Amino acid sequence: MCGLSGLFDLRDRREPDRNLLQHMTDSLSHRGPDGSGIHLEAGVGLGHRRLAIIDLAGGQQPLFNEDHSVSVVFNGEIYNFSALADELRGMGHRFRTRSDTEVIVHAWESWGPKCVERFQGMFAFALWDRNRERLFLARDPMGIKPLYYAQLPDGWLAFASELKALQSLPNLRREINPLAVESYVALGYIPDPQTIYKETHKLPPAHHLQIQRDAPPLPNPQRYWSVSFRSSWQGTEAEAGAELVERFCSSVRSHMVSDVPVGTFLSGGIDSSAVAAMMAGATQDPITACTVSFSDAAFDESPQARQVAERYTLHHQLAQADPERFDLLDQMVTLYDEPFADASAWPTYLVCEQARKRVKVVLSGDGGDESLAGYRRYGLFQQEQRLRALLPLKIRGPLFGVLGRLYPKLDRAPRFLRAKSTFQALARDTVDGYFDGVSILDADWRNRLLKREFRQKLQGFRAEDLFRHHAKQIDADHPVSLVQALDMQTFLQRVLTKVDRASMAHGLEVRVPMLDHKLVAWVARLPIEFKLRGGVGKHLFRRALGPYLPDEILNGRKQGFSPPLAAWLRGPLSERLRERLCGPLMGDAGFFEPDTLKQMVDLHLAGKRNFAEPLWMLLMFEGFLQSNQEL
Repeated sequence: MCGLSGLFDLRDRREPDRNLLQHMTDSLSHRGPDGSGIHLEAGVGLGHRRLAIIDLAGGQQPLFNEDHSVSVVFNGEIYNFSALADELRGMGHRFRTRSDTEVIVHAWESWGPKCVERFQGMFAFALWDRNRERLFLARDPMGIKPLYYAQLPDGWLAFASELKALQSLPNLRREINPLAVESYVALGYIPDPQTIYKETHKLPPAHHLQIQRDAPPLPNPQRYWSVSFRSSWQGTEAEAGAELVERFCSSVRSHMVSDVPVGTFLSGGIDSSAVAAMMAGATQDPITACTVSFSDAAFDESPQARQVAERYTLHHQLAQADPERFDLLDQMVTLYDEPFADASAWPTYLVCEQARKRVKVVLSGDGGDESLAGYRRYGLFQQEQRLRALLPLKIRGPLFGVLGRLYPKLDRAPRFLRAKSTFQALARDTVDGYFDGVSILDADWRNRLLKREFRQKLQGFRAEDLFRHHAKQIDADHPVSLVQALDMQTFLQRVLTKVDRASMAHGLEVRVPMLDHKLVAWVARLPIEFKLRGGVGKHLFRRALGPYLPDEILNGRKQGFSPPLAAWLRGPLSERLRERLCGPLMGDAGFFEPDTLKQMVDLHLAGKRNFAEPLWMLLMFEGFLQSNQEL
């Protein structure tokens, strides 16, 4: 795991500013504390910070081919690099190192842009081919590793692993992107390819960008991989379960390749426990399992983690973290560079902090919920979809729309009485209904919150449009499969961003075997009833793991991994909440109605509404505004 940066002259062959590139690279030192490298030539500059994992002595970057005509800076891991290196040697390529990075330059020489289709791993890289005068940027199929880019006013293209490296540039245009603000207010994060800045972009997952010198304008990124969610399994459920375990175990083994010890996160949930079990079966060496316990039992799963650790004789490292580390509030803002409101980033940061004291690489269970339909919302969506099928939208829309407007918002009532959100979702079509279920602030409140003058800048855009755009490109034969695919395009990117920044802040590499793209593609083609049955997700995975994990873990209810926001905002953070959201910075920024901000704060503090997620979202936005002023 590393950090990369670079400058490319879109106009000519000017010499890059070494000090500027060094400054960009140094801003990523947390991603790569083990070394730094810079390469400059006419019109191109590449920078790199290294976290040494494979070929500790010989993997320095930028790395070159034999005649130095191809150079690369790379963030991530190519797990099948050894097999690819053997194939490339057979084609006449000579290797100077044992690193996975060198595979990239030789694969490019042999296969060009199609090289990315051969890689199994998580990656973002920038490759310069001097002979072809071509810059090639690429990101892995699942979007595990990030890559940002922006065209600067003076004709340079800047790119980097994190937005902060671009923010360090004095001539970066920092005009706020209205569409990103709308998306953020609805979802709590800014979906790819948007960023908070109008002229800065994220390279989307499974895309590459080829830039030919002297060939303006900047081209659009091209997709090189996609996944189909059409059922094609021909065998029995038992056969599918056996193959699922085999494929999962193979992915875990491949993700354990390293020249430093590899540990695992062990939360006590199904996915992390399954990863730990497969790791234990893949090696005779002791596996370090890192568990962080919390004094609040609402999200402490250390007792379940202990069961797995004892069963597999893991080297169990248990540390207690204090979730009420309010000193981290401002740090969370700067960590993510742009507004980011996933409150579980807080405990994730603490988990990574503890794990890095013991290991340099960990495997995690992230991605299992999206792939195997594990989120509880999939069961609720399936029930809603059955009701949608009973009535056409032209009848259902007005009927449930009226019920949704009239039914009171009962945040503290029993679940069966909290029907307002369900009525609102039923009044919409499949995609809009699902969007309504995952948004943290509905359209009515967004209209109240965002100033009329600002909404005019949206020119009719709504955050829902992103979901509809993705839905048109998804190949799925079941509504639940459709929303799984939507989550992979949207919500999963929030999860991966959270983990990437929280882990790299501590120089910790996190690998995600559940998101091996070949495993994801295979699981996607299983019948939906293998994944979701009786409203409960991961059906096949639970059954297949029966010989490996205790029933308490396989059938237990997953506990949350988020701090008690509602209580925090009414308690120790209440003063800060009112001061910041009702202060001049938010009032004068031009985005939000001050009266609505005050109303939301008042209702929450009085216990009349639970606005915890939206208020946290706004608190993070205010923090961004402060930090952006200081750049």
